[in-house]
Amino acid sequence: MRIDKYLWCIRLFKTRSIATNACKKGHVKINEQAIKPSREVFGNEEIVVRKNQINYKIKVLDIPPNRVGAKLVDLYRKDLTPKEAFEKTELLKFAKDYYRKKGTGRPTKKDRRDIDDYYNETDE
Repeated sequence: MRIDKYLWCIRLFKTRSIATNACKKGHVKINEQAIKPSREVFGNEEIVVRKNQINYKIKVLDIPPNRVGAKLVDLYRKDLTPKEAFEKTELLKFAKDYYRKKGTGRPTKKDRRDIDDYYNETDE
């Protein structure tokens, strides 16, 4: 089975064209080599997929006949992704929340509406 079809079948990507584009951009690797979307996948291979700033490590257990339900995905792959990868994304979320401190810089749309509401209340 083609690698793009396999990644779509195990529900790593929502559509097959997204999986194909990820392969073309070099986000999918086998044996640390970027691969084409048409490369065949065999059992016991380890695939590294970069998605949402996380490197997912997947071991191929079996080839599915077609797209499988979410409950059956673990029959065809084993997730070897370290937990530290997910913890890093949690830290990034916290860093983004505090990037702009309140009261600095240009007001946001919500800030502007609050100011407009305040001035409209004083006029009445």
